[in-house]
Amino acid sequence: MRDDVAVRILLTNDDGIDSVGLHILARAMKSFGEVVIAAPDREFSGAGAALGALHLIQPEVHKAHVDGIDEAWAITGPPALCVMFARLGAFGAPFDLVVSGINPGVNVGRSVYHSGTVGAALSGRNGLISGVAVSQAVTGFGVEGQGWDEMLVGQKWESAAEVAATFVEGLVSAMPAQPVVVNINVPNKDVAEMKGWRVARVGHEPPRRMSTAVLEPKEGHAGSYYVRMQWGDAVSLPADTDGGLVEADYVSVSYLSSLAHEPRLDLEMAEKHLGRLFER
Repeated sequence: MRDDVAVRILLTNDDGIDSVGLHILARAMKSFGEVVIAAPDREFSGAGAALGALHLIQPEVHKAHVDGIDEAWAITGPPALCVMFARLGAFGAPFDLVVSGINPGVNVGRSVYHSGTVGAALSGRNGLISGVAVSQAVTGFGVEGQGWDEMLVGQKWESAAEVAATFVEGLVSAMPAQPVVVNINVPNKDVAEMKGWRVARVGHEPPRRMSTAVLEPKEGHAGSYYVRMQWGDAVSLPADTDGGLVEADYVSVSYLSSLAHEPRLDLEMAEKHLGRLFER
């Protein structure tokens, strides 16, 4: 963080510029400095850290209005692209922090790989900016998965925003020397009803996963098919994982590591698979 100016926070998400969760989170960040929203103009859930197909990207940026926020932009691309534009200077001075969310549906276990909410925070770290991803459970669908409109009627956005604001307050008061990515997952409860918070390991299995994918012929289009997927049964998650903690009404906090190699394993595996090719 720069010492000569107030902290600048970029707000984004993968649910689009009109998301209630985005607006509430952005307003919760205002007490920490200057807030700029740069978010997709539509739903981009599941985009991960994708920028979009390089041969198709012809992005546009449009001014948007969000109550209580001085500057907001809608971008015709996924959240990681929004973050890339921001760190390249499209929206003014450099940013000190990327905050992404609030996502309806907690991003836990292997969904972290595919989450556009988390992908935005990861993209910020690519530009040496710390990122915080904030997601919230959707009641009636385990802790994971997107929330349909009828399921979000009772969503307690303010609870997730309060948790995020408390965490960000501490983060911006003593920013780490090396950028971090923090994945925060919040139960869909009033803060007073939560049991607390825990540092969580990222689990593997989601609480409910897709179990089958079946090809269904598209009528009138020979050789073309729809893919029909079905959900499997809900499963219990280990208590120390991100998903398990949210199921138990705790806020889970996970620090996501950056890409790194394992020298011993790299050497061992490379020797096994390639050594004979270059024997002299």
